[in-house]
Amino acid sequence: MMHYRNLGNTHTKVSVICLGTMTWGQQNTRSEAFKQMDYALDKGVNFFDTAELYSIPPKSETYGLTEIIIGAWLKSRSQRDKVILASKIAGPGADWIPHIRQGQTTFNRKYIQSALDDSLKRLQTDYIDLYQLHWPERKTNYFGQLGFMPEDETQQTSFIETLQALDQQVQVGKIRFIGLSNETPWGVMRFLQLSKQHNLPRVVSIQNPYNLLNRSYEVGLAEVSWREKIGLLAYSPLGFGTLSGKYLGDKKPAGSRLNLFPHYTRYSNSHATNAIRQYVSLANKYKLDPAQMALAYVISRPFLTSTVIGATTMQQLKMNIDSIKTELSAEVLDAIETIHLDHPNPSP
Repeated sequence: MMHYRNLGNTHTKVSVICLGTMTWGQQNTRSEAFKQMDYALDKGVNFFDTAELYSIPPKSETYGLTEIIIGAWLKSRSQRDKVILASKIAGPGADWIPHIRQGQTTFNRKYIQSALDDSLKRLQTDYIDLYQLHWPERKTNYFGQLGFMPEDETQQTSFIETLQALDQQVQVGKIRFIGLSNETPWGVMRFLQLSKQHNLPRVVSIQNPYNLLNRSYEVGLAEVSWREKIGLLAYSPLGFGTLSGKYLGDKKPAGSRLNLFPHYTRYSNSHATNAIRQYVSLANKYKLDPAQMALAYVISRPFLTSTVIGATTMQQLKMNIDSIKTELSAEVLDAIETIHLDHPNPSP
Protein backbone atom coordinates (compact mmCIF):
# COMPACT_ATOMS: atom_id res chain seq x y z
CA MET A 1 0.00 0.00 0.00
CA MET A 2 1.30 3.45 -0.92
CA HIS A 3 2.45 5.78 1.85
CA TYR A 4 1.78 9.53 1.93
CA ARG A 5 3.41 12.52 3.59
CA ASN A 6 2.48 16.16 3.95
CA LEU A 7 3.88 18.50 1.33
CA GLY A 8 5.84 20.87 3.55
CA ASN A 9 3.70 22.58 6.18
CA THR A 10 0.52 22.12 4.11
CA HIS A 11 -2.28 19.61 4.57
CA THR A 12 -1.78 18.27 1.04
CA LYS A 13 -0.69 14.63 1.06
CA VAL A 14 1.67 13.36 -1.61
CA SER A 15 2.81 9.81 -2.23
CA VAL A 16 6.35 8.97 -1.08
CA ILE A 17 6.92 7.82 -4.64
CA CYS A 18 6.75 10.68 -7.14
CA LEU A 19 6.57 9.83 -10.83
CA GLY A 20 9.42 11.51 -12.66
CA THR A 21 8.82 12.26 -16.33
CA MET A 22 11.98 13.59 -17.96
CA THR A 23 12.41 10.61 -20.31
CA TRP A 24 9.03 11.12 -21.97
CA GLY A 25 9.51 12.44 -25.47
CA GLN A 26 12.97 10.98 -26.07
CA GLN A 27 13.55 7.66 -24.32
CA ASN A 28 9.81 7.02 -23.96
CA THR A 29 6.99 7.50 -26.45
CA ARG A 30 3.67 9.13 -25.67
CA SER A 31 2.02 5.71 -25.52
CA GLU A 32 4.60 4.43 -23.03
CA ALA A 33 4.20 7.55 -20.91
CA PHE A 34 0.43 7.07 -20.85
CA LYS A 35 0.89 3.50 -19.61
CA GLN A 36 3.27 4.69 -16.89
CA MET A 37 0.83 7.33 -15.65
CA ASP A 38 -2.09 4.89 -15.72
CA TYR A 39 -0.15 2.30 -13.76
CA ALA A 40 1.33 4.74 -11.24
CA LEU A 41 -2.02 6.33 -10.47
CA ASP A 42 -3.61 2.90 -10.04
CA LYS A 43 -0.89 2.03 -7.52
CA GLY A 44 -1.57 5.13 -5.44
CA VAL A 45 1.08 7.46 -6.86
CA ASN A 46 -0.67 10.84 -6.82
CA PHE A 47 2.43 13.02 -7.36
CA PHE A 48 3.85 13.70 -10.87
CA ASP A 49 6.89 15.92 -11.44
CA THR A 50 7.87 17.57 -14.70
CA ALA A 51 9.52 20.76 -16.03
CA GLU A 52 9.41 23.02 -19.04
CA LEU A 53 13.00 21.88 -19.71
CA TYR A 54 12.00 18.27 -20.37
CA SER A 55 12.56 15.94 -22.08
CA ILE A 56 16.19 15.25 -21.22
CA PRO A 57 18.76 15.86 -22.59
CA PRO A 58 17.39 19.32 -23.36
CA LYS A 59 17.19 20.38 -26.98
CA SER A 60 15.02 22.78 -28.92
CA GLU A 61 13.08 20.16 -30.86
CA THR A 62 11.86 18.41 -27.68
CA TYR A 63 11.47 21.47 -25.46
CA GLY A 64 8.20 21.23 -23.52
CA LEU A 65 7.31 17.87 -25.06
CA THR A 66 7.02 16.10 -21.71
CA GLU A 67 4.47 18.65 -20.50
CA ILE A 68 2.57 18.23 -23.77
CA ILE A 69 2.38 14.47 -23.22
CA ILE A 70 1.15 14.92 -19.65
CA GLY A 71 -1.42 17.45 -20.81
CA ALA A 72 -2.76 15.03 -23.40
CA TRP A 73 -3.05 12.32 -20.73
CA LEU A 74 -4.82 14.64 -18.30
CA LYS A 75 -7.33 15.59 -20.97
CA SER A 76 -7.97 12.03 -22.11
CA ARG A 77 -8.25 10.55 -18.62
CA SER A 78 -10.09 13.39 -16.83
CA GLN A 79 -7.98 12.73 -13.74
CA ARG A 80 -6.66 16.21 -12.98
CA ASP A 81 -8.18 16.20 -9.48
CA LYS A 82 -6.41 12.92 -8.67
CA VAL A 83 -2.91 14.26 -9.37
CA ILE A 84 -0.64 16.62 -7.43
CA LEU A 85 1.19 18.13 -10.41
CA ALA A 86 4.61 19.73 -10.10
CA SER A 87 6.54 21.62 -12.76
CA LYS A 88 9.47 24.04 -12.96
CA ILE A 89 10.65 27.18 -14.66
CA ALA A 90 14.13 26.77 -16.13
CA GLY A 91 16.90 29.02 -14.89
CA PRO A 92 19.54 30.83 -16.94
CA GLY A 93 21.95 28.90 -19.17
CA ALA A 94 23.03 30.59 -22.38
CA ASP A 95 25.74 27.97 -22.91
CA TRP A 96 23.43 24.93 -22.81
CA ILE A 97 19.77 25.98 -23.19
CA PRO A 98 19.81 28.90 -25.66
CA HIS A 99 16.45 27.66 -26.96
CA ILE A 100 14.73 28.64 -23.69
CA ARG A 101 14.42 32.43 -23.68
CA GLN A 102 17.89 32.66 -25.27
CA GLY A 103 19.25 31.15 -22.06
CA GLN A 104 18.71 34.50 -20.33
CA THR A 105 15.90 33.61 -17.92
CA THR A 106 15.68 35.60 -14.73
CA PHE A 107 13.08 34.91 -12.06
CA ASN A 108 11.24 38.19 -12.49
CA ARG A 109 7.53 38.84 -12.99
CA LYS A 110 7.72 38.82 -16.80
CA TYR A 111 9.49 35.51 -17.20
CA ILE A 112 7.67 33.71 -14.40
CA GLN A 113 4.30 34.69 -15.84
CA SER A 114 5.19 33.76 -19.42
CA ALA A 115 6.88 30.46 -18.49
CA LEU A 116 3.99 29.49 -16.23
CA ASP A 117 1.34 30.36 -18.83
CA ASP A 118 3.19 28.33 -21.46
CA SER A 119 3.42 25.34 -19.10
CA LEU A 120 -0.28 25.58 -18.25
CA LYS A 121 -1.13 25.59 -21.96
CA ARG A 122 1.02 22.53 -22.64
CA LEU A 123 -0.33 20.73 -19.56
CA GLN A 124 -3.93 21.62 -20.51
CA THR A 125 -4.74 22.67 -16.96
CA ASP A 126 -5.69 25.87 -15.14
CA TYR A 127 -3.24 25.43 -12.27
CA ILE A 128 -0.02 23.74 -11.17
CA ASP A 129 0.04 22.41 -7.62
CA LEU A 130 3.77 22.91 -7.05
CA TYR A 131 5.76 25.39 -9.13
CA GLN A 132 9.52 25.22 -8.64
CA LEU A 133 12.57 27.28 -9.60
CA HIS A 134 14.59 24.60 -11.41
CA TRP A 135 18.00 25.95 -10.37
CA PRO A 136 19.21 29.21 -8.83
CA GLU A 137 19.54 32.29 -10.96
CA ARG A 138 22.69 33.25 -9.06
CA LYS A 139 26.05 31.53 -9.39
CA THR A 140 26.45 28.95 -6.63
CA ASN A 141 27.37 25.30 -6.19
CA TYR A 142 24.82 22.97 -7.80
CA PHE A 143 24.74 20.31 -10.55
CA GLY A 144 27.67 18.51 -8.95
CA GLN A 145 29.84 21.51 -8.15
CA LEU A 146 31.40 21.38 -4.70
CA GLY A 147 32.90 24.36 -2.96
CA PHE A 148 31.48 27.83 -3.24
CA MET A 149 33.63 30.16 -5.33
CA PRO A 150 32.63 33.86 -5.21
CA GLU A 151 32.37 35.40 -8.66
CA ASP A 152 31.46 38.80 -10.03
CA GLU A 153 27.80 38.63 -10.93
CA THR A 154 25.60 40.58 -13.25
CA GLN A 155 22.46 42.08 -11.76
CA GLN A 156 20.10 39.34 -10.68
CA THR A 157 16.48 39.35 -9.64
CA SER A 158 16.08 39.96 -5.93
CA PHE A 159 14.53 37.14 -3.90
CA ILE A 160 11.76 39.47 -2.82
CA GLU A 161 10.85 40.30 -6.43
CA THR A 162 10.76 36.58 -7.27
CA LEU A 163 8.49 35.84 -4.31
CA GLN A 164 6.21 38.72 -5.26
CA ALA A 165 5.99 37.44 -8.83
CA LEU A 166 5.12 33.95 -7.59
CA ASP A 167 2.62 35.40 -5.13
CA GLN A 168 0.81 37.13 -7.97
CA GLN A 169 0.32 33.76 -9.65
CA VAL A 170 -0.82 32.18 -6.39
CA GLN A 171 -3.37 34.96 -5.91
CA VAL A 172 -4.92 34.37 -9.34
CA GLY A 173 -5.05 30.62 -8.74
CA LYS A 174 -2.47 29.45 -11.27
CA ILE A 175 -0.13 28.08 -8.56
CA ARG A 176 -1.02 26.42 -5.26
CA PHE A 177 2.45 26.06 -3.70
CA ILE A 178 6.03 27.04 -4.51
CA GLY A 179 9.23 25.04 -4.28
CA LEU A 180 12.96 25.24 -4.93
CA SER A 181 15.33 22.90 -6.74
CA ASN A 182 19.11 22.48 -6.75
CA GLU A 183 19.23 24.98 -3.90
CA THR A 184 21.68 25.60 -1.07
CA PRO A 185 20.97 26.10 2.66
CA TRP A 186 21.63 29.84 2.34
CA GLY A 187 19.18 30.17 -0.53
CA VAL A 188 16.43 28.24 1.24
CA MET A 189 16.76 30.23 4.46
CA ARG A 190 16.81 33.52 2.58
CA PHE A 191 13.55 32.68 0.83
CA LEU A 192 12.04 31.67 4.17
CA GLN A 193 13.15 34.85 5.87
CA LEU A 194 11.69 37.11 3.18
CA SER A 195 8.41 35.22 2.86
CA LYS A 196 7.85 35.60 6.61
CA GLN A 197 8.83 39.28 6.70
CA HIS A 198 6.62 40.23 3.76
CA ASN A 199 3.75 37.74 4.13
CA LEU A 200 4.55 36.05 0.83
CA PRO A 201 4.20 32.38 -0.22
CA ARG A 202 6.34 30.01 1.81
CA VAL A 203 8.53 27.42 0.14
CA VAL A 204 7.18 23.90 0.81
CA SER A 205 9.80 21.66 -0.82
CA ILE A 206 13.36 21.35 -2.10
CA GLN A 207 14.07 19.10 -5.07
CA ASN A 208 17.74 18.16 -4.94
CA PRO A 209 19.75 15.05 -5.80
CA TYR A 210 19.98 12.44 -3.05
CA ASN A 211 21.09 8.81 -3.24
CA LEU A 212 23.63 6.38 -1.82
CA LEU A 213 26.34 7.95 -4.00
CA ASN A 214 25.47 11.52 -3.12
CA ARG A 215 24.35 12.25 0.43
CA SER A 216 25.63 15.83 0.44
CA TYR A 217 22.07 16.96 1.21
CA GLU A 218 22.66 15.73 4.75
CA VAL A 219 25.15 18.53 5.32
CA GLY A 220 23.03 21.55 6.14
CA LEU A 221 19.90 21.00 4.08
CA ALA A 222 18.61 17.96 5.97
CA GLU A 223 18.33 20.02 9.15
CA VAL A 224 16.64 22.83 7.24
CA SER A 225 14.13 20.33 5.83
CA TRP A 226 13.33 18.86 9.23
CA ARG A 227 13.17 22.02 11.32
CA GLU A 228 11.44 24.21 8.74
CA LYS A 229 9.09 21.50 7.41
CA ILE A 230 10.36 21.84 3.86
CA GLY A 231 10.81 18.24 2.79
CA LEU A 232 13.22 16.90 0.25
CA LEU A 233 11.95 15.73 -3.13
CA ALA A 234 14.88 13.47 -3.94
CA TYR A 235 15.81 13.26 -7.60
CA SER A 236 18.24 10.74 -9.11
CA PRO A 237 17.59 8.32 -6.19
CA LEU A 238 19.22 5.55 -8.26
CA GLY A 239 22.06 7.68 -9.63
CA PHE A 240 20.94 7.47 -13.28
CA GLY A 241 20.17 3.80 -12.67
CA THR A 242 23.73 2.92 -11.72
CA LEU A 243 22.71 1.71 -8.24
CA SER A 244 20.73 -1.11 -9.86
CA GLY A 245 24.09 -2.61 -10.76
CA LYS A 246 23.19 -2.94 -14.43
CA TYR A 247 26.26 -1.02 -15.58
CA LEU A 248 28.82 -3.01 -13.57
CA GLY A 249 31.46 -4.77 -15.63
CA ASP A 250 31.40 -1.95 -18.18
CA LYS A 251 27.99 -3.06 -19.40
CA LYS A 252 25.88 -0.59 -21.39
CA PRO A 253 22.44 -2.18 -21.90
CA ALA A 254 20.73 -1.23 -25.14
CA GLY A 255 18.39 1.70 -24.66
CA SER A 256 19.78 2.59 -21.23
CA ARG A 257 20.51 6.20 -20.37
CA LEU A 258 24.28 5.82 -20.18
CA ASN A 259 24.29 3.98 -23.48
CA LEU A 260 22.27 6.70 -25.20
CA PHE A 261 23.92 9.62 -23.40
CA PRO A 262 27.50 8.57 -22.50
CA HIS A 263 28.43 12.14 -21.50
CA TYR A 264 26.32 11.75 -18.33
CA THR A 265 29.24 10.58 -16.21
CA ARG A 266 28.28 11.95 -12.79
CA TYR A 267 27.53 8.50 -11.33
CA SER A 268 29.96 6.36 -13.30
CA ASN A 269 33.42 7.44 -12.14
CA SER A 270 35.77 4.82 -10.68
CA HIS A 271 35.05 5.78 -7.05
CA ALA A 272 31.31 5.52 -7.64
CA THR A 273 31.71 2.18 -9.39
CA ASN A 274 33.61 0.77 -6.41
CA ALA A 275 30.86 1.93 -4.07
CA ILE A 276 28.12 0.56 -6.33
CA ARG A 277 29.82 -2.82 -6.39
CA GLN A 278 29.72 -2.94 -2.59
CA TYR A 279 26.09 -1.78 -2.36
CA VAL A 280 25.02 -4.42 -4.90
CA SER A 281 26.96 -7.07 -3.00
CA LEU A 282 25.24 -6.01 0.23
CA ALA A 283 21.81 -6.24 -1.39
CA ASN A 284 22.58 -9.69 -2.74
CA LYS A 285 23.77 -10.84 0.67
CA TYR A 286 20.43 -9.96 2.24
CA LYS A 287 18.41 -11.14 -0.80
CA LEU A 288 17.29 -7.61 -1.68
CA ASP A 289 16.95 -6.09 -5.11
CA PRO A 290 19.81 -3.50 -5.33
CA ALA A 291 17.58 -0.80 -6.81
CA GLN A 292 14.83 -1.37 -4.26
CA MET A 293 17.37 -1.28 -1.43
CA ALA A 294 18.70 2.05 -2.70
CA LEU A 295 15.20 3.51 -2.99
CA ALA A 296 14.12 2.14 0.39
CA TYR A 297 17.09 3.88 1.99
CA VAL A 298 16.07 7.24 0.51
CA ILE A 299 12.44 6.74 1.53
CA SER A 300 13.50 5.92 5.11
CA ARG A 301 15.09 9.34 5.67
CA PRO A 302 13.11 11.53 8.10
CA PHE A 303 13.69 14.70 6.05
CA LEU A 304 12.23 13.19 2.88
CA THR A 305 8.79 14.04 1.50
CA SER A 306 8.94 12.06 -1.75
CA THR A 307 11.47 10.35 -3.99
CA VAL A 308 11.28 11.10 -7.71
CA ILE A 309 11.63 7.89 -9.67
CA GLY A 310 12.10 7.65 -13.40
CA ALA A 311 11.60 4.52 -15.48
CA THR A 312 11.97 3.74 -19.16
CA THR A 313 10.24 0.33 -18.96
CA MET A 314 7.13 -0.88 -17.18
CA GLN A 315 9.22 -3.51 -15.41
CA GLN A 316 11.44 -0.79 -13.94
CA LEU A 317 8.40 1.25 -12.92
CA LYS A 318 6.79 -1.69 -11.14
CA MET A 319 10.01 -2.53 -9.31
CA ASN A 320 10.54 1.08 -8.28
CA ILE A 321 7.02 1.52 -6.94
CA ASP A 322 7.25 -1.81 -5.12
CA SER A 323 10.27 -0.47 -3.21
CA ILE A 324 7.79 0.87 -0.63
CA LYS A 325 7.42 -2.74 0.52
CA THR A 326 11.13 -3.07 1.24
CA GLU A 327 12.10 -2.64 4.87
CA LEU A 328 15.78 -2.32 5.72
CA SER A 329 16.96 -4.08 8.84
CA ALA A 330 19.31 -2.48 11.34
CA GLU A 331 22.07 -4.74 10.01
CA VAL A 332 21.55 -3.52 6.45
CA LEU A 333 21.44 0.12 7.55
CA ASP A 334 24.66 -0.33 9.53
CA ALA A 335 26.33 -1.94 6.54
CA ILE A 336 25.22 0.94 4.31
CA GLU A 337 26.86 3.39 6.73
CA THR A 338 30.06 1.35 6.68
CA ILE A 339 30.19 1.48 2.89
CA HIS A 340 29.42 5.20 2.98
CA LEU A 341 32.33 5.83 5.36
CA ASP A 342 34.65 4.02 2.95
CA HIS A 343 33.20 5.76 -0.14
CA PRO A 344 31.73 9.10 0.99
CA ASN A 345 29.78 10.92 -1.71
CA PRO A 346 31.72 9.78 -4.80
CA SER A 347 29.15 11.50 -7.05
CA PRO A 348 28.20 14.86 -5.49
